[in-house]
Amino acid sequence: MNAIMADNGSFYYNIQGRAEGTSYNIIYQDSEDRDFQSEIEELLANFEKSLSVYDNESIISRVNRNEDVEIDDYFYTVFSRAKEISAQTENTFDISAEPLFRAWGFSSQDKCPPNREQIEEMRKYIGMDKISIKDRRIVKDHPNIVLNVNAIAKGYSADIVALFLEQHECPNYLVEIGGEIRVRGENPHGEGWRIGIDRPSESNLIPGQDMQAILQITNKGIATSGNYRQFYIKNGEKITHTINPATGYPAQHNLLSTTVIANDCLTADAYATAFLVAGVDKSLEWINNNAEIEAIFICDEDGEYKMYCTPALEDKIIQGDE
Repeated sequence: MNAIMADNGSFYYNIQGRAEGTSYNIIYQDSEDRDFQSEIEELLANFEKSLSVYDNESIISRVNRNEDVEIDDYFYTVFSRAKEISAQTENTFDISAEPLFRAWGFSSQDKCPPNREQIEEMRKYIGMDKISIKDRRIVKDHPNIVLNVNAIAKGYSADIVALFLEQHECPNYLVEIGGEIRVRGENPHGEGWRIGIDRPSESNLIPGQDMQAILQITNKGIATSGNYRQFYIKNGEKITHTINPATGYPAQHNLLSTTVIANDCLTADAYATAFLVAGVDKSLEWINNNAEIEAIFICDEDGEYKMYCTPALEDKIIQGDE
């Protein structure tokens, strides 16, 4: 734990580590000078026991093997919100779409796109309408249905850590887990927290290395989804990992990156994924029907990066390339 002296003489504390197969960075103010690292890591370890597809004994792995297993509160919350957001985004966000990502070569070394017949066969087992909860157990229409919550889990884990800090009366904090962020109050300089948004360049491989914009914000969840780091070229065609679960094919539009701001990071994380699939026009349509959501879009326009944001964010971008 590292101490940071704030401009007003109080202390903030910084803890860093690894969880969920990624890194975390947490800054918080605490008048009692407490080190929460071990408690937070235990919290995140329990979270992984529920929702990590990389843990063979996690609840989600057992659900995917069709075992009779009771789900916990973490699983229930993620599943319920995923189902709601899927319905709100015309199924462009779907935690049952993992077979499509595998088929398109984003879970293996085999980069061979599937044919139309293979896609149609897989789509029989994809869709949130084919899964439900009954008596704290997942009920599937078919045993071939599998779940992967990676597109929402990091955001939710940031919310869980944020709730822990609030329960311990920490008035100001930044929680970042794998790039998904939850902030409250002020930074050590007495301002809103400054969040960098990466320039969506294929050569920009390190988060934070090259910024398109800096956003100053507080009391929100922030998540970014981009398609410029995960892609491959097949027969001269660029195949991105932005697969549309509703069609089974990669999305075709000029949107490279979307950053979503919401009241919690779970919501921001899921909508960022959905927006990247749907494109700018459809995303703006959904935003107009949801007062909680704001967004920043970065598009490729004739080889130039163009940034657009919803009106409520215009005065919160303190540095940015238009």
